[in-house]
Amino acid sequence: MHIARMVVTLGLLGGAVAAFAWAMRPVPLDVDLVTVARAPMAVTVAAEGITRVREPWTVSAPLTGTVARSPLQVGDRVVAGQTVVAVIEPAAPALLDARSRSQAEAAVAEAEAAVRLSEVNLERARADFDYADGQLTRTRELAARGIVAQSALEASQQLQATRAAARDSAEFELALQRATLARAKALLVGPEAALAEGSSECCVQILAPHSGRVLSIVDESARLVQAGSPLLTIGDLSDLEIEVDLLSADAVRVPPGAAAEVERWGGPGILRAQVRRIDPAAFTRVSALGIEEQRVRLRLEFLDPPETRAGLGDRFRVYVRIVVWSAPDVLQVPVAALFRQGDSWATFREIGGRAVLTEVQIGQMTGIVAEVLGGLAPGDRVVAYPGNRISAGAELVARLAP
Repeated sequence: MHIARMVVTLGLLGGAVAAFAWAMRPVPLDVDLVTVARAPMAVTVAAEGITRVREPWTVSAPLTGTVARSPLQVGDRVVAGQTVVAVIEPAAPALLDARSRSQAEAAVAEAEAAVRLSEVNLERARADFDYADGQLTRTRELAARGIVAQSALEASQQLQATRAAARDSAEFELALQRATLARAKALLVGPEAALAEGSSECCVQILAPHSGRVLSIVDESARLVQAGSPLLTIGDLSDLEIEVDLLSADAVRVPPGAAAEVERWGGPGILRAQVRRIDPAAFTRVSALGIEEQRVRLRLEFLDPPETRAGLGDRFRVYVRIVVWSAPDVLQVPVAALFRQGDSWATFREIGGRAVLTEVQIGQMTGIVAEVLGGLAPGDRVVAYPGNRISAGAELVARLAP
């Protein structure tokens, strides 16, 4: 009886120990396993950009005057040298105050007196020339008969030439004084005289300097403008480019001629582009958080034909991904499988159903994958999103996809 009780007791103790050991056994952890593989890889810089016409034409007023109401609207097509884009009437003369009018009237009186004086001088010069010319004729007749000496004939010729030059000088002087009189009278012309003329040829028509479409009009209403004031802008929407402002640290990584993709531009698909120019100087911009940033402006050109971006116009917002590095065949691992181990990167490899801590050498990195330079081989399976519950040697089991 005593032996039987001991057997039962030992059996119960053994069962309890076995149950405890079963309860404390390591439970395999459900994890997501991803495979290290080779594939094309590209590192990009994403930024917001603005489209603009590469060569806009700004039409300015060639003279001061009143520009008529714009004959065009934004979006209208224009043809170089044919389409009238603006009509300007020269400004009317300004009103004269009492002192200015008195000065102008005195200038007219002075010019009129100078004209009369020049007319008198011209009459005298003509009379002197006629007398000298008659004297030369008589001297020639006498010289032909030998009555006068040759020196007398030469003196008469010189006198006739001198009086002819004096007559011509008097004529030019009269023309000069008449022009001075006309200029003096022009100062007295007021705005009422300009309105009374009513000439149909008073206005200047400005023709389109370049074919394209009207991008903007400063003011459609009639108004007074100064010479050089901008009136409207014309551009060719088939010749668009993209302006992108990158942080200077990102711009340094962009090589000239880098490929780019244009996304979220409003149309279907992705447009291809290429970096055409990188400005050599940066500028300061204050971010929405009040932080001063040094940015560099890049200009990209579209590689696809204009038909593929129908509807895209000037100053439209687009999103651009610029490729700063790419390779066709790269061993890569998802970034979700990596974590920092001291100063290096590490991951958990799955070998024989257990986690093996592995140090990894990483090269280029995107937000999704990283280039593997060492530590992993194609076909290796690593744990994605390992977390703190996984340690070296832990038993693993692949989680089934839902």
